[in-house]
Amino acid sequence: MIDFLLLKRIISENNSFLLSTHVNPDADAIGSEIAFCQILKKLGKTVNIINHSKTPYYLEFLDPENIIQKFDVEKHAHLFDEVDVLVALDLNSSNRLVKIEKYFNQSIKLKICIDHHQHPEEFVNYFFLDSSYSATGHIIFRFIKETNIVDLTKNIAVPIYAAIMTDLGSFRFDRTTSKIHHIIAELLDAGADPVDIYDKIYDQSNFSKIKLLGETLSSIQLNHSKEIAYMVVTQEAVLRTGADESEVDGFVNYCLSIKEVKIGLLFFEMKDGVKISLRSKGTIPVNLLAEEFGGGGHTNAAGTRLFDIRISEILTKIINRAEYYLNQ
Repeated sequence: MIDFLLLKRIISENNSFLLSTHVNPDADAIGSEIAFCQILKKLGKTVNIINHSKTPYYLEFLDPENIIQKFDVEKHAHLFDEVDVLVALDLNSSNRLVKIEKYFNQSIKLKICIDHHQHPEEFVNYFFLDSSYSATGHIIFRFIKETNIVDLTKNIAVPIYAAIMTDLGSFRFDRTTSKIHHIIAELLDAGADPVDIYDKIYDQSNFSKIKLLGETLSSIQLNHSKEIAYMVVTQEAVLRTGADESEVDGFVNYCLSIKEVKIGLLFFEMKDGVKISLRSKGTIPVNLLAEEFGGGGHTNAAGTRLFDIRISEILTKIINRAEYYLNQ
């Protein structure tokens, strides 16, 4: 159980905060940062949000004030030793901060983590973590309701709605409960517009993304049992279509739309390795598969990054291990 009163006390006893999240942030990461930032600002706190990655264009609407900054050593390194509290959101290991990790870990300032992923590393002073929550944004919503720290206004409701909606696969994943829909009703009453938010995230894609999606869909293959589908995105395809890594987010879900498929895999070729996204149906624990290769996540959604390796060197190994979990 999360100690929300402790979190409230930490906020009340400190004045300046630096927020960050994982590489290639999704809507839960960005939404949680913005919602938590708005809470702090309403309390008169000084807040910086510094991320390793640029905010994906389809999530920029969540940050209308352009608060989020892309990490620059010369501009931002000193802040990690000057603020009162460092806050990691929507991640459970410091290596997902990438270039920011060094400065986060070396700082002697108070560090906290707000997250909903399993098996966290010990890299902060206090965890506000519970994997039973649907999203990190869900935790922030509950924090507001449990402590009455601020009123639930539109500029908080919108990013929280985006966080929960996307992490629940537009409310089609199994953590979509009646309690979640009650929360969504409160967010709508506070001003979140579900039609507008969905449109901005999913229906305003760059042409490059659609072109890359078409090529990626044509690469889908099945294993011998036809219960595992996998797709490959090459750097050559990314460059040719003019897309970028953030636009690949969600592609892997198409694998699970194939009849009889229970595990979907996406292999994304990076310049220095391979990013693998894993999805599953039912109780198949792809998070355990990801952990075998240095990653992590949830039972039905996980991922990992492998460096200094090619897709051809790892693809068969991943599929073989996926078949193992399929048959457990």
